[in-house]
Amino acid sequence: MVRSRALIAVKVVHTVAWAFFVVCIVGLPVAALFGRFQLAATLAGVVLFEVAVLAVNRMRCPLTDVAARYTDERQANFDIYLPLWLARYNKHVFGPLFVAGGLLALWAWLRTSPS
Repeated sequence: MVRSRALIAVKVVHTVAWAFFVVCIVGLPVAALFGRFQLAATLAGVVLFEVAVLAVNRMRCPLTDVAARYTDERQANFDIYLPLWLARYNKHVFGPLFVAGGLLALWAWLRTSPS
């Protein structure tokens, strides 16, 4: 019973953290399109920090290792409340969105800069 509650807690925290980074990724180009380049840069920095954390941890979220202590299950979504397909392809979906959003932000910033 204690293990299942701990796993639920880890999954909730992991899902909230995932949603936070999704908001940052989606917010990056939106902020840039509204001319909020400081906000866009901050959002990009937050996501890049998460990418650094993942890179140091062999491209795995540290919360995955925490969740693994409480279950033997190892499906792609055993540690987070996401559909299996999204958990499996999360980096494939949001990586390109982040890069595209960053490029759009750069384009918008260069377009508004005085020549």
